[in-house]
Amino acid sequence: MSGNKIRRPRPRLARGFRDVSGEDLTARWSMISIVRRVYERYGFIPLETPTVEFADMLGKFIQETGLPTEGIFSFKADQPDWLALRYDLTAPLSRYVAMHRDLPKPFRRYQVGSVFRVEKPGPGRFREFTQFDIDTVGSASMAADAEICCVLCDAFDALGLEGRYVVRVGNRRVLNGVLEAAGVDTKDGGGLVATRVMRCIDKLERLGLSGIEQLLSQGRMDGSGDFTEGAALSDEQARVVIDYLKSQRETRMACCDAQEAIVSGSEEGRRGVNELREIDEFLTAAGYDETKIIFDPTIVRGLTYYTGPVYEASLRDESGKFTSSIAGGGRYDDLIERFTGQKVPATGASIGVDRLLEVLKGADREPERVSARVLVTQMDKTYAKDYVAITAELRRAGIPSELYLGKGNIGKQFKYADDRGIPVAIIAGEDEFAEGLVSVKNLALGKVVSQEVKERSEWLKREETQVTVAREEMLMKVREILKAQHNE
Repeated sequence: MSGNKIRRPRPRLARGFRDVSGEDLTARWSMISIVRRVYERYGFIPLETPTVEFADMLGKFIQETGLPTEGIFSFKADQPDWLALRYDLTAPLSRYVAMHRDLPKPFRRYQVGSVFRVEKPGPGRFREFTQFDIDTVGSASMAADAEICCVLCDAFDALGLEGRYVVRVGNRRVLNGVLEAAGVDTKDGGGLVATRVMRCIDKLERLGLSGIEQLLSQGRMDGSGDFTEGAALSDEQARVVIDYLKSQRETRMACCDAQEAIVSGSEEGRRGVNELREIDEFLTAAGYDETKIIFDPTIVRGLTYYTGPVYEASLRDESGKFTSSIAGGGRYDDLIERFTGQKVPATGASIGVDRLLEVLKGADREPERVSARVLVTQMDKTYAKDYVAITAELRRAGIPSELYLGKGNIGKQFKYADDRGIPVAIIAGEDEFAEGLVSVKNLALGKVVSQEVKERSEWLKREETQVTVAREEMLMKVREILKAQHNE
């Protein structure tokens, strides 16, 4: 062998990516399981599509150049056409429906998986993240849109967020009617002005009405000196938009009445208001009032994507102010048409799994632990087979258990259990095995007791932290301790 040094790769992660393990991953699986049960309760079925799609299937392809657009991870591999990592879960769904035209309609599916975007990473912002989608394809009924909102509410309630969120509903047709009423051209060259107006509306919470008025006019300079060019609307045009932003009311129906007065001269706008009225009827019949679902004129979303109702689930702080978005979606009746040439109505929403997990971390919830609830310690290697048998007995009884396979004395084994968040330990040595006994130690309680007393001699006298029972009583005692811990 030559004297050259072996070149070893330096362990590192690509920019914008991360490892997820332990409690965070367990919490993700738990959350997904809870939401999945809600989706299935509504009759939605699972679907899995490939992580890799042809770039033009994702709509991220520039026809004139024959190249993928920026924002996606693209490559050719052994294919003649460009491939890409999926950008979201909706475009693959559209491709799937177009390829399976014999699907029973409406087609109702849910899907969870990673999506990838070439965006600038930042705190809490990664290039790979998990989405959990729900969609109804093939129904033009506003009941489908109302149902999506209900599903989101039920999912958040199941996760323990009741009272902390609200689903906010807008409508792109109403927005188009507002622009028409304001005399803003939404076609051809006028599209730029319309886009600027909609982006202004989206900034209301951050800038307030005065800031929006500036952006609707000539522009606005922020505190850092950066200037944002405005939409250059006249005062009369801007007033129509401002009146629309003030149209939110205490009830959904009152909001519809206020918006209808603004867009009365627009057929498109009136159609959008009627869609909202239908949604309200379904929501009211299902028992979802304004404490959970409201109509909000500031909800814009996907300027070139959505065609009707749009929705966004937002968290509220103690003062009632919206803090962050945890889900969003809307109706996209034109997306499948680019494959089939025929309009196929569709609506759906996506939960941001990673963002929602951060929210759940801050809620008053017991943190998700690793799967093991009992650690079977090894006092004497002579009884290795007996420890295996104890562990197997616990597992057959449905109690997640782990046999300690490392090295070290009993203290080190207890520390291992503490580091892993395992609340119960089984202890047995020569004397216990000779008499058919085992000791069951409440590690969680022992940790509390150790903080309450200072002298080790006193701690050893606290019998409630450990009890010795007959082997046949072990399962009953373990269940008793775990139940007591769960109820605390």
